[in-house]
Amino acid sequence: MAQISLIFPDGNARSYEAGITAGEVAADISKSLAKKAISATVNDQHWDLQWPIDQDSSININTMKDEAPANELIRHDLAHIMARAVQELYPGVKVTIGPVIENGWYYDFDRDEPFTPEDLGAIEKKMKEIINLRDEVRTEIWDRDRAIQHYRDNDEPFKVELIEAIPGDEPLRMYWHGHWQDLCRGPHLQHTGQVPADAFKLMSVAGAYWRGDSDRKMLQRIYGVAFTGKEKLKKYLNFLEEAEKRDHRKLGREMSLFHMQEEAPGQVFWHPNGWTIYTALQDYMRRKQRAGGYNEINTPQVVDRKLWEASGHWDKYQHHMFVVEVDESRDGENDDASAKNKDQTRINALKPMNCPCHVQVFNQGLKSYRDLPLRLAEFGSCARFEPSGALHGIMRVRGFTQDDAHIFCTEEQIQEECARFIDFLADVYRELGFPEFEIRFATRPEKRVGTDESWDYVEGALENAIKAVGRDYTLEPGDGAFYGPKLDFYLTDAIGRVWQCGTFQVDPNLPERLGATYIAADGEKHRPYMLHRACLGSFERFIGILIENWEGKLPFWLAPRQVVVASIVSEANDYVQNVVDQLNAAGVRAEADLRNEKINYKVREHSVGKVPVILACGMKEVEDNTVSVRRLGEKKTSVEALDSTIDALSKEATPPDLL
Repeated sequence: MAQISLIFPDGNARSYEAGITAGEVAADISKSLAKKAISATVNDQHWDLQWPIDQDSSININTMKDEAPANELIRHDLAHIMARAVQELYPGVKVTIGPVIENGWYYDFDRDEPFTPEDLGAIEKKMKEIINLRDEVRTEIWDRDRAIQHYRDNDEPFKVELIEAIPGDEPLRMYWHGHWQDLCRGPHLQHTGQVPADAFKLMSVAGAYWRGDSDRKMLQRIYGVAFTGKEKLKKYLNFLEEAEKRDHRKLGREMSLFHMQEEAPGQVFWHPNGWTIYTALQDYMRRKQRAGGYNEINTPQVVDRKLWEASGHWDKYQHHMFVVEVDESRDGENDDASAKNKDQTRINALKPMNCPCHVQVFNQGLKSYRDLPLRLAEFGSCARFEPSGALHGIMRVRGFTQDDAHIFCTEEQIQEECARFIDFLADVYRELGFPEFEIRFATRPEKRVGTDESWDYVEGALENAIKAVGRDYTLEPGDGAFYGPKLDFYLTDAIGRVWQCGTFQVDPNLPERLGATYIAADGEKHRPYMLHRACLGSFERFIGILIENWEGKLPFWLAPRQVVVASIVSEANDYVQNVVDQLNAAGVRAEADLRNEKINYKVREHSVGKVPVILACGMKEVEDNTVSVRRLGEKKTSVEALDSTIDALSKEATPPDLL
């Protein structure tokens, strides 16, 4: 028998006969390791303990302490255990596929009756019984004909179709969890008892078309989550509960910020409260950019396809564009709109990004090296066709506005502009409540334009800029654009979710395609570099992040309804209105609540609406020229002088850049 060499993480190597399994290797090392082993990593591939190894390889034996492989195995085994439980509880149900997903798994079933919440409880109970049986998990390799016949004999048509769709004549791997069997690539645990019985939960049922085809049968998809221990499951469920409380769609309704409707999918109907947040944030960014040396511009939303062809977007991005055809020969009010003159039809697109239009602004008039760097900013309204299934509140939309800017500069200016932008972005994030952020540095991909020397210089400029401002970064080799490297900026919100918002991209390609030039010191025309940059990304998405980060309790200067002044008795109404007038004059967004309702009712209602400050006024407050102050989230109230209250609230209402 041929010998193979296995190299362990400590660098030591051992010789074994070819065909030895990873489980046998674990047993050779120690009985203790054999008992704890759940899988192996062989040549960087996840390896079942039952699979043979037939060549020289690196190997590491995994246990439950190895988080990534352990989670994968637990979730994959639970998908099979759940399918077994369903078929034991509900004979006749057909099984399809059950992959591992982030934090858990799902499995699709063909069942005439819909699964109910009570069914999920029964399935969970049966799964725990199967886990406690500690049934052996075993695997075999079958040829296609045997596998197809097996599933036909067991009336599993979906499995037959899956096998028939697999190209070639490659043998198929089968797995058994006890008596229950499934087609699966693996790997899996060695017996059902290795799955932690107290660290999983079935979450929900949803409809799913077979193989994602709306013309095929609708199946029922059961989702579950699982972890390596009970405390991790508890932490995750608490996280979900917290995320649900912070859901911007729910808070958007409670605070009357916006709504969406089917007549305009993926587009936002902003209500007065939501638009107040939007304009306050936009005004803030406008001031910051003006102070940062940016010139604000505005460019068309509908642009002829010729520009998109010249920029390269028509070929690569057309599937995301909203295309508009206009018959230029129609010039009368009574023309038949349905009768188009093909010779006069002009094809346009709603702009999905602003950069080609910014080059057009740069190209107007002769530019000198003395004009560089030229920083052009736009609150650019863009439209992108996102699949309906990807839309999510205001976080993922089809119509949005970016805090977009493009810096035209020389190669020598890239490092300074990058460092300048990182400091600018850090200041913005800090003032918006995100003092910490992560920088990810994406470098040259395999397929790219430009010389290695140019890439060396530009990548070095970005790296030196990060170091110059004293920041750390994570390297993402090969993830840059085909035309240049980029930096992406990630925020972490109050419950630990990570959001990619800002970006800084170096682009020599678009100026080349669109003919941008400047006169250099040598009197010759040169191409500028174009630096794409954004801090917030889209206003819509960033406002959603803000809402969820602050659970609707936005910083006072951003809160749409900053103060409600509520009367305790109707005799105080005139005083209430006077307080509101003084607050508004001091720059505080204030409104009166003069309804004939009890003060506790008013306080409760405005607290649900996330009003930061409620001032209550009765006859005692009228007589003493005071107000009773209650802040959101605090149970105690305090009685304070009106003048000092107005002064304090006026300062709180001042945006951070104006303090």
